[in-house]
Amino acid sequence: MGGEDRKTILVVEDEDNIAIALDFLLGREGYAHERLSTGGGAVDRIRELRPDLVLLDIMLPEVSGYEICQQVRDDPDLAQVRILMMTARGSAVERRKGLAMGADGFIAKPFDLKELRTEVRRILTEGRAQTSDAGAK
Repeated sequence: MGGEDRKTILVVEDEDNIAIALDFLLGREGYAHERLSTGGGAVDRIRELRPDLVLLDIMLPEVSGYEICQQVRDDPDLAQVRILMMTARGSAVERRKGLAMGADGFIAKPFDLKELRTEVRRILTEGRAQTSDAGAK
């Protein structure tokens, strides 16, 4: 098929203006991507799609980003799925909570598109931000 190395990203974001900016950025970067505007059904879609990365808002209708992150991390079949959490609040406590639940990275909204692009690339190439055995390779 030729496009097997193309990364797939699932955006779970309820704010249209942010989703539009992400759509533009991800399309320009050449990623295959789709969007869900609510947390409900997100884990099922992640299981179907098996994206390389989920851009996951914390504050979502129906199911929070924390719950989605935890469900994905509790499923061994989804171990390869990377998660970048996004929040408007961006406090250190939220960041620690997200990383403790297994998020691979964390970005505060509104984010700089260049910063987001860098973080997406880092996660897709390196994986988790805080692995204790990262230097073992």
